[in-house]
Amino acid sequence: MARRLPSQPPVLPGFNHLHVLGSGGFADVFLYEQNMPRRQVAVKVLLSEVVNDHVRQMFQAEANLMAQLSSHPSILTVYQASVSADGRPYLVMEMCSSALSERYRREAIPVGEVLRIAVRIGSAIETAHRAGVLHRDIKPSNILLTAYGHPVLSDFGIAATVAGGDADEAVGMSIPWSAPEILLGENSGSVAAEVWSFAATVYSLLAGRSPFEVQGKPNKSADLIGRISKARPQPIARPDVSAGLENVLAKAMSRNPAERPASVLELVNQLQSIESELGLPQTPIEVAMDDWALGSVSDLEDRTQVRAIAAADSSPRPKRRRRRPVGGVTGESVAEHALQVGSVSSATGRPSGPTKTIAWILVVVAGLVIALAGTAVYVLIRSNSSIPTVSNIQAAQTPGGIEFTWSDPGLLDGDSYQIETSDGERSVQLAPTFTVSGESGEDACITVKVNRSGVVGPASNEKCAAIRP
Repeated sequence: MARRLPSQPPVLPGFNHLHVLGSGGFADVFLYEQNMPRRQVAVKVLLSEVVNDHVRQMFQAEANLMAQLSSHPSILTVYQASVSADGRPYLVMEMCSSALSERYRREAIPVGEVLRIAVRIGSAIETAHRAGVLHRDIKPSNILLTAYGHPVLSDFGIAATVAGGDADEAVGMSIPWSAPEILLGENSGSVAAEVWSFAATVYSLLAGRSPFEVQGKPNKSADLIGRISKARPQPIARPDVSAGLENVLAKAMSRNPAERPASVLELVNQLQSIESELGLPQTPIEVAMDDWALGSVSDLEDRTQVRAIAAADSSPRPKRRRRRPVGGVTGESVAEHALQVGSVSSATGRPSGPTKTIAWILVVVAGLVIALAGTAVYVLIRSNSSIPTVSNIQAAQTPGGIEFTWSDPGLLDGDSYQIETSDGERSVQLAPTFTVSGESGEDACITVKVNRSGVVGPASNEKCAAIRP
C-alpha cells in the first residue's frame, strides 16, 4: 500500500527536531528534543491540508482531555499544546514506545504480563469513563510503553463524552476492535462498546491476532464485519490460556451489549480473579475515586450514605486521609473559635454584644454536631455488624512468595473480599486465596475484609509469613 510522505516538521521555539516517528490520516508524529528541561518528546502535528475550524476544535478538545486525564499513571502524559508559526496545532507528549503493537504479532506474550497490562489499561479506561469520556478507539496500537515498561493508553483523538454520543455522527474506527453495534451504525459509542473493544484488545495480545481474523481465509474489512456481527471469536489456541480466561473475554464480546460486563471495572475485576486462579499476584487497580479530593465533610449525613456508584463498584479504595471536623475546629473549640473571629472590646478583651450571642449560638450548634457525629458512628457500626469477618487465614510457601487462603465466612451474592497488604496495596476479588510475591527473607502480611454493597466489614487479624528461598 502506498503511503504519503510525512509533512515538514514545524519550527517550535525551545525544541529541536530529530526525526519522524510515524504518520496517520490527520497528523504526523515527530521526535523532538526539548531544550529546557532537556528531554526527548513526541510531538503530534496536524496536517495543514486538514486544518479547519472543526478540526481545530477537535484538536483542542483532545488536548484538554489528555491534560485532564494524563495524571493517571496509565494514560499518556501531555506536556503542552499550541499552534506552530505556520498555523498547525500540535501536542507535546511523553516519549513512549509502540513496541507492544509489533511484539504481540511476533511472539507469544506471557499470560501474566498480558493480564498486568490489561488491569492497568482497564483502570485507565474506567477512569476516563468516570470523567465522562469515551475513548472510542481502544486497540493494541494505542497501548504504548514508557521508558520503564509501564503501559499507557494514548490517542483520545476521536473521544466523546459518555452522554453525548450521536448515532448519526461520523466516527473513525478500527474495524477489528470495534463492537458490532458500532460497525452496524446502531450507535457511535457507549460504555458497553468500550468493554467489547477492551476485551478484543486483551484477546489480541494473547492470540497474536484480532479475535475475528481467520488464518488462511480472506480478512478484508467486509469479512471481519460479517464475523464480528455474529460474535463468534476464534479460539486463542494457546495451552497456557485457561478456558476461564477465554470465557471471560468471550462474554465481554457478546453480540448483545446487555450480556457483557456492566463496566470496564467489572471486567478488570474478573481478570484479577484469573490472576489469582493462575497463582499470580493481583495487579492493583488504579481508578480515581469521586471522593479523593474532598476536604472536610460539611454534611455528616454523607458519612452514612452509600453512593450510587459504590453499590456497583468493587474497586479498591484509596486510603482515606483523616478528615478534620466541620470548619477545621473541634466541637469543644467552636465557641473559642467564634470569640477569636468576632469583635472584641478594647477595654475588657471580651467579645462585645452581638459576638457574644453568636458564640453561645455556636456552642449549641457544636453540641448538635457532636450528637449527630455520635449518631453517624452508631449507624455505621450497625451497618457493619451483619457483615461476616474472615478468620483463620492460612499461609503456605510458594516459589518466590506466600499463598494465603481462608474459609468462606458466609458470603452472599454480590459480596467480595477486599485484601490489603502490609505495604498499603489493596485488591478486590471473589476467590478466598491471595498470593504475595517478594524477596527471600521479607515478611508478607495481609488483612481481609468483606465488602457488601459498598460497605466494608470488620478486618481480619493480620496474617504474616516470611518468604523463604
